[in-house]
Amino acid sequence: MIRFWRSCQIVFCFILFGLGVVVISFIIFPYISLTKPKEKQKKYYAEVIHTAWHWFQRDLQRIGLIKINIANSERLNNLSGKIIIANHPTFVDIVILIGLIPNSTCFAKKETLKNPFFRNIVKSIYIINDIDVEKLKTDTDKFLKEGFNIIIFPSGTRTKPDEDFKVHKGPALISLNSNAEIVPIKITTDYVFLQKGQPIYDIGDKTVNYNLDVKPSINPSDYADLGDIKARNHISQLIKNEII
Repeated sequence: MIRFWRSCQIVFCFILFGLGVVVISFIIFPYISLTKPKEKQKKYYAEVIHTAWHWFQRDLQRIGLIKINIANSERLNNLSGKIIIANHPTFVDIVILIGLIPNSTCFAKKETLKNPFFRNIVKSIYIINDIDVEKLKTDTDKFLKEGFNIIIFPSGTRTKPDEDFKVHKGPALISLNSNAEIVPIKITTDYVFLQKGQPIYDIGDKTVNYNLDVKPSINPSDYADLGDIKARNHISQLIKNEII
């Protein structure tokens, strides 16, 4: 009975999440675009998403579905112009990270621009990931120089514990291009929770401990003298060592 009740709760939470996306996309963002100076709109967009997703993850905790535990939480204080790198075991990783870290953006697939509910949000504050390298470097550098934090899952998709974890070179490339520090975060749960291929209602019969371990920053300037290729490879290996 407990498992059934928890399943109903998580489904209801995601229904509310979907309704929130509709309100943000069709009411709040258009209002911002009409009433706020253009040069400040991205800040407002980011703050809306951060606030909404902060409430969402707090509600998940309040009703006992999950409990978020953060080791070295002080490393998340006052982040600005940083690249946040994390492994990606669950469906809600990006929601929780943006809910915890203000002034953040992330990558989105080009296909999301075809989704009428997400399109306005994606084009307003997210970075499309399937673009050429030079545009990727230009777009990310602009966000970082404006003080935004960019959250990246270097595996590119959700991974299971038994899968080979591959780290794409993109985060290292972006870091070296903008000389932006990388903040690695390792995510673990004590129950198989919203993994790839797992039904959304399969949330077990007790509170899931969602654990974040914030690791020391990686400074790209420490490895710039290695040369571009060696520096990218070295930083990518450092990332992998910290988050798996």
